Amino acid sequence: MGFVSIFVACSSLTSCSTSTDKIENAEENVKESKEELKEEKEAYRVEMEEYRKDAEMRISENEKNMLQFNERIKSQKVEAKKEYEEKIDALNQKNSDMKLKLADFKDENRANWESFKTDFNREMDDLGNSILNFTIKDEKKK
Repeated sequence: MGFVSIFVACSSLTSCSTSTDKIENAEENVKESKEELKEEKEAYRVEMEEYRKDAEMRISENEKNMLQFNERIKSQKVEAKKEYEEKIDALNQKNSDMKLKLADFKDENRANWESFKTDFNREMDDLGNSILNFTIKDEKKK
């Protein structure tokens, strides 16, 4: 009977220590998960900031190109100048819309961010190509 009592006592101590170890491991896992989440959020924030800076530079470059084109068309005939100005106004509006779209995006969801970037890149590429094609067509007319 003494052997059984010692066995039960030892088993109780072992199971207590195992439960304590499990709790400590779980707490450590939670700490590690929180740290990983914090690092992921920081990386996401940095990525968003870098992307926004790059996109803002592209938008500024578009604005600069359209201002330069406006300067070039000043010597055009009234009819041609009016047509160019209307096209430039439309391109400027699209560029402004892109600027607002970038500024308005506030989503914390990474999947939404990836979708936003894909759409935004496509639209920026289309706008850049439109500006480029527009200025190239003008160059060919000269």
